[in-house]
Amino acid sequence: MSTALGAAFGAALVLQPRRILALTGTDPDLPGVTTAARILGARHLAQAAVVASAPSRFRAARWAAWVDGLHAASMLALAATAPDYRRAALTSAGVAGALSAAASM
Repeated sequence: MSTALGAAFGAALVLQPRRILALTGTDPDLPGVTTAARILGARHLAQAAVVASAPSRFRAARWAAWVDGLHAASMLALAATAPDYRRAALTSAGVAGALSAAASM
């Protein structure tokens, strides 16, 4: 389930980054934020592909949970140090935390 959610979120970020950013209340005109959203979306898609094709789904899901947990932690650090990017970082941390928790179940 978390793999499908991550893939859907990744596709949305790659295809419509400005729309997704606007939905979260993030200014899509902030320098670099649209590019970062597309890169993050590509990472979500790649992660979903790796998990879906892994011979051991359990091991792959644990790896995915770890990656999403690290991403959430890095976004919390960004939120604490970059006020202009706080909303985007907190939104990304929340999504990553939820995906990490879902992959851990």
